[in-house]
Amino acid sequence: MSEELDSDVFDVIVIGGGVAGLSGALTLSRARRSVLVLDAGEPRNVPAAAAHGLVSRDGVAPLDLLRAGRAEVGLYGGRVLSERATTATRVDGVFAVGTQGGKTFRARRLLVTTGLVDELPQVPGLSERWGRDVLHCPYCHGWEVRDTPIGVLGTGAASVHQALLFRQWSSQVTLFLHTGPEPEEDQWERLAARGIEVVQGEVTGLEIADDKLGGVRLASGLVIPVQSLVVAPRFIAQGGVLARLGVVPAPHAMGVGTYVPADAGGATDVAGVWVAGNVTDVMAGLAQAQAGGVSAAAAINADLVNADVDEAVARHRAARFQETFSAESEAKVSARVLGESRHGLDSLLPFGE
Repeated sequence: MSEELDSDVFDVIVIGGGVAGLSGALTLSRARRSVLVLDAGEPRNVPAAAAHGLVSRDGVAPLDLLRAGRAEVGLYGGRVLSERATTATRVDGVFAVGTQGGKTFRARRLLVTTGLVDELPQVPGLSERWGRDVLHCPYCHGWEVRDTPIGVLGTGAASVHQALLFRQWSSQVTLFLHTGPEPEEDQWERLAARGIEVVQGEVTGLEIADDKLGGVRLASGLVIPVQSLVVAPRFIAQGGVLARLGVVPAPHAMGVGTYVPADAGGATDVAGVWVAGNVTDVMAGLAQAQAGGVSAAAAINADLVNADVDEAVARHRAARFQETFSAESEAKVSARVLGESRHGLDSLLPFGE
């Protein structure tokens, strides 16, 4: 154990200190559980200038949100450590979590909120603009790009849907077919009805001026002006830390990447292991991830309550058994039943002699 921490076995270790993990840790700490959060310090939304959709916190800088969350967890005794968890195993009935820094921490339960990695289309310059003017979520960024020229990069069957969706925020939407499939006949009609322009040809690069997106460049050399570009990443769950426990990511049913399967409360198929946030719900925004962390925490606490009660019952029964069959209790019982007769030779004499 690290000398910084005075608890041998925590009730819960939370792996991942994003919104889902901190919400879970806050809930568990308020439930008077001993909680350790291990956070690698690589939040998915750090490229974005602001987080949106959180009532009372709309527009907050992502790192400010996490700093506030860490402080709130600390108010209730929870601990947050800047360490990357690398392995998780079960040893002597508890979980052992190893870190990149060579430390090992133990806990009765695990909550994994390690999120996902956005695997972007292979277009030069795209990753450098990610979260700024290269976007994917209209509810995160739609308001900020309203009434401006928006491009949608076609890479799969969902691209037409993305174009129609972003049309809600701007009348200047262009769908670049790029490597995506040709729209079907009814899709052509729907795009035309909404005034969405469709451009054939592969996108080979971005035009940047004054650190702002100004357009996309086609293989033909033609440049089409846009101020933001919508893409569809593949969502790759970061569940590798749980591999040795038998919890592994699976292909998502919608074909958008991978996720760690769990029930509605976040419980995995491995007893004692819960997940929350984007590692299991790849479509979740901040609010949904936060709710997932709270739900998983409540389920974990209920599971621990049952375990604590079971242990208390076992101790209670053992104490009663010991009291019932101790030498002292046997002497008392003998006195009540045999009167003046006792163990030994006296017990063989007739009554009254």
